[in-house]
Amino acid sequence: MIQRIDLRGADRTTVDYRAAVPRADFDVEAAVPAVHAICEEVRTRGLAAIREYGERFDGVRVDDIRVAPEALQRALVELDPAIRAGLDESIRRLRATCANELEQDAVTDLGPGARVTHRKVPVGRVGLYVPGGLAPLVSSVLMNVVPAQTAGVESIALASPPQREFGGSVHPTILAACALLGVDEVYAVGGAQAIAMFAYGVGPCAKVDLVTGPGNIYTVTAKRLLKGQIGIDSEAGPTEIAILADDTADAAYVAADLISQAEHDPLAASVLVTPSERLASEVEAELDKQVSVTKHVERIRTSLSGPQSGIVLVDDLEQGLQVVDAYAAEHLEIHTEDAAAWAARVNNAGAIFVGPYAPVSLGDYCAGSNHVLPTGGCACHSSGLSVRAFTKSVHVVEYDRGALEAVAGHVVTLAEAEDLPGHGAAVSVRFGE
Repeated sequence: MIQRIDLRGADRTTVDYRAAVPRADFDVEAAVPAVHAICEEVRTRGLAAIREYGERFDGVRVDDIRVAPEALQRALVELDPAIRAGLDESIRRLRATCANELEQDAVTDLGPGARVTHRKVPVGRVGLYVPGGLAPLVSSVLMNVVPAQTAGVESIALASPPQREFGGSVHPTILAACALLGVDEVYAVGGAQAIAMFAYGVGPCAKVDLVTGPGNIYTVTAKRLLKGQIGIDSEAGPTEIAILADDTADAAYVAADLISQAEHDPLAASVLVTPSERLASEVEAELDKQVSVTKHVERIRTSLSGPQSGIVLVDDLEQGLQVVDAYAAEHLEIHTEDAAAWAARVNNAGAIFVGPYAPVSLGDYCAGSNHVLPTGGCACHSSGLSVRAFTKSVHVVEYDRGALEAVAGHVVTLAEAEDLPGHGAAVSVRFGE
């Protein structure tokens, strides 16, 4: 079901580990022409285009794209109490970690009368996207809304695809989560047309400053094309898990965690990196056993048997660490002896889950961490969604006459060095020169 990739004996000074572990084909460039056309139609034709694309892609025509507030409240009243309890606990934990992420203004006094303040200012208005295709990702509501609210964002709009099963409205569990969090501006719009709606301001939806949230290739491509019109969090592709494990790992746990990510999408990547051939064989046997009794068998089999998934055999954990660091997984689990010590040496991962009792599923729902994370190797330069994504920095410069006079000569000299005498004059004029 799952391929083996043998890197034992490889020359560690020359091998390209990132290329050695393949990823799913997620060609954003190939989607650009179709998505560009969608965005232009939404920009020029507005609501009419949004309705037509909803009918074409989601199989339902929506006349009023904004979900009525009473529908949100009704969804919350009808929500299964057990689901509400789970959402409440997830929100509580996420709010706690987000509160600790808030950055305070930094004030630097550079001399008498010379002060620079680094202010953190929330983004004014954000558009949050929540997928609803293969699964209604209610947890993504929390992961986007809570850090935005903690950052102090005052205007929040949320879009999710219309569901034919629910008369063209957003999935009721997503609506209930919005109501629980106090978000009442919700749109039944999916895909690239939702991102274009946010970027251009269409119909009842005013233009936003920033768009965050995961989505399919069309959503991701729209974010790339419209970046500049709007800020974006990332271009997140198919989900992925890497597991670094040794002989101490429980094969049943490892297999279950690989399956949990494969369940998301046929393009999802599940990768085990281990020096233990015994563990590799035991995990293969567990996969055969566990997959056969899961709900989404075909989706999971497609993911696990795809070129993006595999069991990577290495000589030892040192080489394994090099592999997972190069792979820069969205989610990285460590199932080794002294797991915390190995985790501390990882540089590149969206989130790291340490030991046998910290599966990725915990992070998806109730760990207190955020599950909107960089994919496709982007964890080597990017971070997951957090409060910081919803703030911007502003420098406030306060100098009095004496403080400016103390550096005036330097400003004039540097301005002349750049052949910008007007810059220097803007200082000199203040001292009658």
